Amino acid sequence: MPHDVDLIILLAVGFGMALIFGYIAARLRLPPLIGYLVAGIIISPNTPGVVGDMQLANQLAELGVMFLMFGVGMHFSLKDLIQVRRIALPGAILQIAVATLLGIAVSMYWGWSLGSAIVFGLSLSCASTVVLLKALGDRGLLDSVNGKIAVGWLLVEDLVMVLALVLLPATAVLLGGQTLPGTDTSQSIWVTIGITLLKVTGFIAFMLIIGKRLVPMILQLVARLGSRELFTLTVVAAAVSIAYGSYAVFGVSMALGAFFAGMVVKESDFSHRAEEETLPLREIFSILFFVSVGMLFDPAISLAEPLRILAVVAIIMVGKTLAAIALVLFFRYPINTALTVGASLAQIGEFSFILATLGLSLGLLTQDAQNLILAGALFSITLNSFVFSAIEPAQRWIRERSHLARLLERSGDPLAMLPDEMDQEYLRDQVVIIGYGGVGRRISENLIQQNIKVVIAEENREIVEKLRFEGIAAVSGEATEPYVLIQAHIQHARLLVISPMDILDIHRIIDIAKQLNPEIQVLICAESKEEAVIIRKENIGEVFYAKEEMAKNMSHHILNQIELAHKSTAH
Repeated sequence: MPHDVDLIILLAVGFGMALIFGYIAARLRLPPLIGYLVAGIIISPNTPGVVGDMQLANQLAELGVMFLMFGVGMHFSLKDLIQVRRIALPGAILQIAVATLLGIAVSMYWGWSLGSAIVFGLSLSCASTVVLLKALGDRGLLDSVNGKIAVGWLLVEDLVMVLALVLLPATAVLLGGQTLPGTDTSQSIWVTIGITLLKVTGFIAFMLIIGKRLVPMILQLVARLGSRELFTLTVVAAAVSIAYGSYAVFGVSMALGAFFAGMVVKESDFSHRAEEETLPLREIFSILFFVSVGMLFDPAISLAEPLRILAVVAIIMVGKTLAAIALVLFFRYPINTALTVGASLAQIGEFSFILATLGLSLGLLTQDAQNLILAGALFSITLNSFVFSAIEPAQRWIRERSHLARLLERSGDPLAMLPDEMDQEYLRDQVVIIGYGGVGRRISENLIQQNIKVVIAEENREIVEKLRFEGIAAVSGEATEPYVLIQAHIQHARLLVISPMDILDIHRIIDIAKQLNPEIQVLICAESKEEAVIIRKENIGEVFYAKEEMAKNMSHHILNQIELAHKSTAH
């Protein structure tokens, strides 16, 4: 019996190479994504040895794009974006504009057409979701203020790129390219753009009105059956069918369909389970996507065009980073936040590959342009971990040069200081609370209800603005900086309450507080049992751990109930 084994060969060789080079990358403390791209280069037609089937690879890449966008949609949190909207929204749009203009300027200098220059610039403007989330997660920054700003910034970039993917086929002819096969060329370009926007609007409305209710309902029905396989199948079917349906019915890209499928799944009560169940499948197809992207890359361009590659890497890692840092400082955030956001965005990834592939199919980009984008991605992702490592030294270097530090820090920031009209009597025997997260918020609310004076120190400027609007005393900044505690009038405070945070930061805060007010009482919320044990041994303050306190409260409640029961039986 004859066997058609092209697909099996591609999968076997692709996964095998991805495993080997992914392992090597991980051992070198680099993102495994680098290894997957190198694996694709090894089995590409541009290198000797095993050659994978490009046509099959492209189809697998389409599946990879769908699952990647589904994952992006599942990570998309409107709540997180709203929290940091005042910096993330204008910051991301301006940073995309700067990076795109730099890309346009360089490519126009090389003699490219305007359409090619625009697609090229856009491809260099958006960071990788995969790389960013991994980098922040490895450093424990995902839940920090800096991490939330970086993720919110990335979400805005993703939305802009999704919009670009939707509009690019409609505007291709206008930009000097060609239409996709099957497109009606007799229509006016503006009519085509108008119809495209109407279709997109219709699809979004359908997903938000019907899909948002229907998909969670289906997930709930399947979950009741208790079958893990059926649940996973339902989530995968939702991702693939919505992606294809968006293309077949609305004429919208499958990438957009998969993105909204991820968004509506996230809205359900089973979002965490859906994410866990589909994670292996999403990762498998994302690996295939990166391998197929690597297969498109011609390594010869590294020798043929080293200066152009250097220019591309400079735009990604210097131009984008400096633009992001400048914008964050402009919004009066501290140097640490600016450097973290700048480092987070100093790379490009999956959206760049998707845009480059689309630009190539529309005749807006040449193969050389795509190779330059891929080379820029390889080098920027590889070097990104080193950029993160440079944050602390760069911060120290800046702060050692006081004149520069004064210029960059937020000395004139009104949110970093309590208002002059604040009653000085209020700033005596008050409780200073560090952090306005879940714990800090509940403590603050309870104390305010009891008419106890409270001053809150919080990194997130939006939260500080909201608190001040509500008439609550609050200062913006990192509590590890002395000026923040000074502005909170810690020298006259009775109590210092520290919300869950890194143990090193806790030490710094307490050291500063004790210097300013040796008599101050310190209450610490520990993140884990181990942390609680360590802090208690050090005897630096009263320690509270959530599970312990819950167990105590439940025990008291049980004892009270038993006592009441005994009393009732005695009577």
